[in-house]
Amino acid sequence: MKIRNKSILVMATCMSISALFSCVDDVKFGDAFLEKAPGGSVTKDTVFNNAEYTRQFLTSLYSYQYYGLPYYNGSGDFPEVNNPYVGKCEVLSDCWHANWSGSAMYNRYYSGSHTAGYGRLADKWHYITNRVWQAVRAGWLLIENVDGVPGLSNEEKLSIKAEAKCIIAARYFDTFRHYGGIPIIKASFSGTDASYDMPRGSVEETVNFMVGLLDEAAASLPWNVDESEASNEEGHWTKAAAMALKCRILLFAASPLFNDTEPYHTDGTNNPAVWYGAYKPELWTRCKDACAEFFTELNKNGRYELVQATGVRPQDYRLAYRKGYATMGSSEILLRVSVTTTDAFKSGYYSWHQWSDPLMSVQRTSYCPTQEYVEMFPWADGTPFDWDKTAADGKLDQMFLTGTVAGGNITLTRDPRLYEEAIVNGQQKTLDWTTGNMSGQSFEMWVGGTDAQLRPETQSGAYGTGYAPIKFLMGDDMLRQYTEWPYLRLSEMYLTYAEALLQTGDLAGAIKQVDVVRSRVGLGGLAECNPTKNLKSDKSALLQEILRERVCELGMEDCRFFDMIRYKMKDRFEKQLHGLRIYRLDASGNRVKTAWYNGDRKNGVEMPTTFEYERFEISAPTRYWWTNGFDPKWYLSPFPQTEVNKGYGLVQNPGW
Repeated sequence: MKIRNKSILVMATCMSISALFSCVDDVKFGDAFLEKAPGGSVTKDTVFNNAEYTRQFLTSLYSYQYYGLPYYNGSGDFPEVNNPYVGKCEVLSDCWHANWSGSAMYNRYYSGSHTAGYGRLADKWHYITNRVWQAVRAGWLLIENVDGVPGLSNEEKLSIKAEAKCIIAARYFDTFRHYGGIPIIKASFSGTDASYDMPRGSVEETVNFMVGLLDEAAASLPWNVDESEASNEEGHWTKAAAMALKCRILLFAASPLFNDTEPYHTDGTNNPAVWYGAYKPELWTRCKDACAEFFTELNKNGRYELVQATGVRPQDYRLAYRKGYATMGSSEILLRVSVTTTDAFKSGYYSWHQWSDPLMSVQRTSYCPTQEYVEMFPWADGTPFDWDKTAADGKLDQMFLTGTVAGGNITLTRDPRLYEEAIVNGQQKTLDWTTGNMSGQSFEMWVGGTDAQLRPETQSGAYGTGYAPIKFLMGDDMLRQYTEWPYLRLSEMYLTYAEALLQTGDLAGAIKQVDVVRSRVGLGGLAECNPTKNLKSDKSALLQEILRERVCELGMEDCRFFDMIRYKMKDRFEKQLHGLRIYRLDASGNRVKTAWYNGDRKNGVEMPTTFEYERFEISAPTRYWWTNGFDPKWYLSPFPQTEVNKGYGLVQNPGW
């Protein structure tokens, strides 16, 4: 039996990488990465002459992987993207809005003041401070030296090299989707070379480099983690994860951002680092073929499947969805990343939950769902939600649920995923992890309600849009639970395959893949539920449905913002977004700005069920793009100008 590392954690503390880089204050691509040799009290000769040290080195390499939730407020050996002062880039999309002014998303992007002359915490993906190049260099050191390590079998050496290649490829893609083509590093550096020439790779070169690493890795990795060693192996790269990341990369590359008849910015016409140079339909075929290969392997090897509901209630489907993305060992997570063993709900370093507490004066995770997002979720049977029709039918009071806690008859009326993406009025606060039963008091989201208080009116805090975030938070449901980042999920693969089939002309096949994802949460077939949209023949209409389905399924999982980027959705970036103000009405139809649970309930007043609804324009703050237009330069981040000025070949992105 192989002896392997414990379950991988982002903050894994291990002597090997830190020791090898100990003489380098801050290993940077353009500075110490190129100019200083590794050293310190422990050298690479020490690490790679001992099997256990080498395994620890691999564990430390895993600690550089991307984790999608802010969890640490500080500097040091932590990726800046995990600092709440940066913020999640999903709040630049049309589905969430940030209400905390301390983040770069709010004060640099919403204001339109971002420039190439930025330092720490200012860009959505800082080119230097996200530990990408440390991971790349360490990965190549491992690949170059593992063959000489005594005490490792040839099988384990191949596996270690394959995992390192996956991590390098993943770190490249994490950066590629923000910048386009980047310098291609194919070996570690001694640090003693006289000069360096590191030009940006073209889009094509960068994509082929990443895919090549993953193809090589997949050939040496097991399809899935061995069930008998799951406690030790969980979080390691597998063939399934490598093939899935390949599909994600090829989907991004084939999309119009890079693959179109013209570049996204007029200054990029002669820049192969930001454009393929023409529209190439074969890129979509390449993505489709990669997806087909993945599902062929899945059908042959099994192990991964969507978590299915054990009942037919909306809350049963909701629980299945929650278990799919949020539980350790979920059968649909192809690769997960975790932080420390002390991240269970407001403990240790992990401050994601602490910073979301609505009782705190500063809610750093106040990523409020927008009205536009909430209206993307269909009714519980899968038919589309239509505000105007619902209002005309006098059923707005039923647009989230019917019944009350007091009556014990609450029924969820919308797509079960909505209640995992947004807190809505009347939603009960607890969902049992075993039975799916809902319990506890209901969220009072009306103006003056127990939970929202006056925040929807003042547009402040986690309830500022009339909705509050719940994905990965889940309130007290997360007590004694551990939060993981689902880096790759099977449901994404179905939707990726659907998009590739659509773009290569197989609309019926695309619908079939989408319906696999919809059926897990009890929704009817996509075409049957949208009979007026001609989805079996209208490519554009079906694409919009697939993109809508992606954000309903993959909310807050770094999906929507990048979908808007890769399809160059200028109009959506410029679109004024809205929130929802709910006003409680008394028996005479007058607005009452008072709470029930912490207010009128104590006087014997029945729980309110009648409300007035007002969609309002978000104005605190407005976004620069809403009033000044969206410059295409924003599709990709600017490289730090200080890095460009170092002269090793980095060329600035167009418009910056």
